[in-house]
Amino acid sequence: MIKKIYAWALDVAGRPNAMWWLLLISFLESSIFPIPPHTMLAPMCMAQPKKSFRFAFVCTLGSVLGALLGYAVGYFLYDTVGTAFLRITGLTQSFPVAACNLRHYGVQLIIIKGATPIPFKLITITAGFIHMAMLPFIGACLVSRAFQFFLVAGLFWKFGETIKPFIDKYLPWVAGGVAVALIGGFVALHYLAPHGSTGACAVAATKGTAP
Repeated sequence: MIKKIYAWALDVAGRPNAMWWLLLISFLESSIFPIPPHTMLAPMCMAQPKKSFRFAFVCTLGSVLGALLGYAVGYFLYDTVGTAFLRITGLTQSFPVAACNLRHYGVQLIIIKGATPIPFKLITITAGFIHMAMLPFIGACLVSRAFQFFLVAGLFWKFGETIKPFIDKYLPWVAGGVAVALIGGFVALHYLAPHGSTGACAVAATKGTAP
């Protein structure tokens, strides 16, 4: 199923109305859609490198607006829509520890999430559930998402199609860099954590509760 959606997103990237699809997919990915907007962003930037930053802006705008939808689901509809969505996407077990960590780390976790494979929709719904302050939430989402999208856009704007063979050849190194960022991010969170928070979240992960 995921492969079919992925192939569909690549096909849509070549259509005349691709910009609107990019905005929609970026919006939905932050709350319910399983495929990241990078699927469309990369081929669109490759086809039109001069418009790369425009595409990145559209991704960022859609993603932040979608984050607000995810926040609203967690804030107002968690017991109905939120729990059903987490169950369908297989994120139910991840929710308690996400809620615990987001309470302790707040903005730091959302920003660091930009360099990790943590599902963004899990973060947005959780933020709403714990009633995280709105302005810091929006600011953190903006920084996290803009960093990802404008980095991709910048590479294609600077190097155009010539960047694709480089990415294909050095993909393992890129993946390694992401892994290092992931480990470094959680190490940073460990040292920035309030006293006792790490243990509390470990208990939350075991018991399936969100302290």
